[in-house]
Amino acid sequence: MRVKIIMACTECKQRNYNTKKNKKNDPDRIEMKKYCKFCQKHTVHKETK
Repeated sequence: MRVKIIMACTECKQRNYNTKKNKKNDPDRIEMKKYCKFCQKHTVHKETK
């Protein structure tokens, strides 16, 4: 069961990435270090609703 999620930057709060995750394997919110084009650096991105 894969669901669509949106990733938001923890520093500037911009929603930058759309991706999918498997709810069975990852029931909690995902955190990934990704590039933010607004901050112009790599930052931690968290899953939003």
